[in-house]
Amino acid sequence: MRIVIIAALLMGVFMTQVQAKSETAIFAGGCFWCMHAEFEGHKGVTKVLSGYTGGTVENPTYEQVSSGTTGHVEAIEVVFDPDVVSYDELLKIFWSNVDPTDKDGQFCDKGSQYHAGIFVFDDAQKKAAEASALAVEKKLGQKLETFIRPAQKFYVAEDYHQSYYKKNALRYKLYKSGCGRQEKLHELQGRL
Repeated sequence: MRIVIIAALLMGVFMTQVQAKSETAIFAGGCFWCMHAEFEGHKGVTKVLSGYTGGTVENPTYEQVSSGTTGHVEAIEVVFDPDVVSYDELLKIFWSNVDPTDKDGQFCDKGSQYHAGIFVFDDAQKKAAEASALAVEKKLGQKLETFIRPAQKFYVAEDYHQSYYKKNALRYKLYKSGCGRQEKLHELQGRL
């Protein structure tokens, strides 16, 4: 009986340690539906939430943020296991899904609420984000418009925005296609 109790206790400690192995990243890349789709389901990513960050209004709504008056950007919060996927790998996914040279927004979505950016939680994330930005800038041969800022409070968007690409697959595909996102990303990848 003692062996069973000890094994159960050790299993509980192990499970607690496994659950504690997670980190968070926040990326803004224009439309959060599109960014959500690129990170969700990636090996080592345990959760992706669409939402808003960087602004001055508490608990903003989609309507408020999309008006461009709150200072927020559409963003995603990515929870990941650093033993499975590194922050550097997440940065590669980020850079391959934004136009870092667009100062007015992203693709067909224009306005400050659609700017591309990386919100960092600590010095390690800041150094990695800055190094990756320098590498992208060097490859493109032009100044980037993508910001790197300290993480701020993240507000989860309304439920209908979560995993939108799954819940509304046809509308999502039409939006993504009509926005010119894929064409521009293809053009940029040729330069990266």
